[in-house]
Amino acid sequence: MSRRRKVIERKVLPDPKFKSVVLSKFINSVMKDGKKSIAEKIVYNAFDIIEKKMNKDPLEVFIKAVDNVRPLVKVISRRVGGSSYQVPLEVPKKVAQALSFRWIIGYSRKRSENTMEERLAAELMAAFKKEGASIKKREDTHKMAEANKAFAHLRW
Repeated sequence: MSRRRKVIERKVLPDPKFKSVVLSKFINSVMKDGKKSIAEKIVYNAFDIIEKKMNKDPLEVFIKAVDNVRPLVKVISRRVGGSSYQVPLEVPKKVAQALSFRWIIGYSRKRSENTMEERLAAELMAAFKKEGASIKKREDTHKMAEANKAFAHLRW
């Protein structure tokens, strides 16, 4: 984070199929080694799987899943007088969205299905139903923040 001037924020263009900026950011998060066309194929094929299995609009399922995974609070380590404390902080909306993307993608890569499309679709459907590993990560984060609420006065 620069101390000299404000960071100029780049505008992300919406994705070509669904015209959604949030989905475009998600595709960029899925992307590895700059291979955007492969990331788009993975996400769009996962959306096709979601549409077949749930008979719902995949974009609505995706947005609801991201909202369900989005954390409200997180803990950071703060060193005060020789000992470290886990201090709970509220998460800004952009950071929370980035965290939810990261958790969904990370846990979908760890799943046991055969292809990445199937893994991503399964993780998104689980997050939509408020179950699965990414939801558990959010709940664990909230529990940790709740347990360390006594140190909230140490935030800066």
